[in-house]
Amino acid sequence: MSEILRTHDLRAGYGLIEVLHGVNINVDAGEIVVVLGANGAGKTTMMRAISGMIPRTGVVDFLADDIAHLSAHKVTARGIAHVPQGRGTFPELTVEENLRIGAHSRRDSFAADIDYWYGVFPRLQERRLQRAGSLSGGEQQMLAIARALMSRPKLLLCDEPSLGLAPLVTRELFEVLQRLNSETGLSVLLVEQNANLALEIASRVYLLETGEIVSSGTPDEYMNNDAVRKSYLGH
Repeated sequence: MSEILRTHDLRAGYGLIEVLHGVNINVDAGEIVVVLGANGAGKTTMMRAISGMIPRTGVVDFLADDIAHLSAHKVTARGIAHVPQGRGTFPELTVEENLRIGAHSRRDSFAADIDYWYGVFPRLQERRLQRAGSLSGGEQQMLAIARALMSRPKLLLCDEPSLGLAPLVTRELFEVLQRLNSETGLSVLLVEQNANLALEIASRVYLLETGEIVSSGTPDEYMNNDAVRKSYLGH
């Protein structure tokens, strides 16, 4: 597989506080790469740094170009979409208006894409004229994912998509991500607190602790690691 994303010595933080201390990861085309870590490990900061939401130093190599100097808007235009923690829909706008905003960087017709996402998430079509803020948590997360993918990205950054959702809704969302990956080749970098479910769909795994990558491996290796099972898998 060809490499789509590589970070080298990625550092970022807030004010004078450095949260990431030289993070090195890579995502190959067609992979779902999962990053595990405790609360406060720096997972969300890593996603924000890659997508250009916060200042960073080091290398963020995307499709053989270093994009570490680009703004979030330009990173999106290059082909990286970010579903932030907490979903981040525009609550006062309708479902369909949110989807249209997701396609703002495109210059072609995207009506067929809206229909496509209504097919993937039928509940969004039923609520297309409702304000996003009136949707359930699961529906808002569906909308956040669909809106991000309206830009037709090559890489999706997904930060804690299960946060606050019922287990059945979470499993449905993960099945959609897995299907998109297998059917369209979408590459995904996923941060997720539901480690059991995340490992089911992962190609590879990294473990982030206090702003540093401390290990990497296959899902099976992590499932069979006693320390990881106790800390992240609950058994």
